[in-house]
Amino acid sequence: MGKRLYVGNISFQASEDDLKELFSKAGEVVSTKLVKDAATGRPRGFGFVEMNTDAEAQKAIEMLNGSSFMERNIVVNEAKPQAKRERGGPSRERGGFGRERRSTGRR
Repeated sequence: MGKRLYVGNISFQASEDDLKELFSKAGEVVSTKLVKDAATGRPRGFGFVEMNTDAEAQKAIEMLNGSSFMERNIVVNEAKPQAKRERGGPSRERGGFGRERRSTGRR
């Protein structure tokens, strides 16, 4: 089973194909994913690359972490599992948008 890598400080001009080409120097790339802002669709400057084997993933980290890619020094390390998020929304515990009204003393 391959390993998923986190890649940070990516140039906003980079494409998923650019990442695939770069990481293929270390071995077989299974997939690439650049993260984009949901509201604007613009790149957020980081993404993920999945390598075919753990050995290829380790080689990619050693070769590419701190290296220059499209005039930026990228960060490459093993991706951590995404933490589960609680569903958002107004909440009384967080001082949310409850419907309680304060009494003004008038009627």
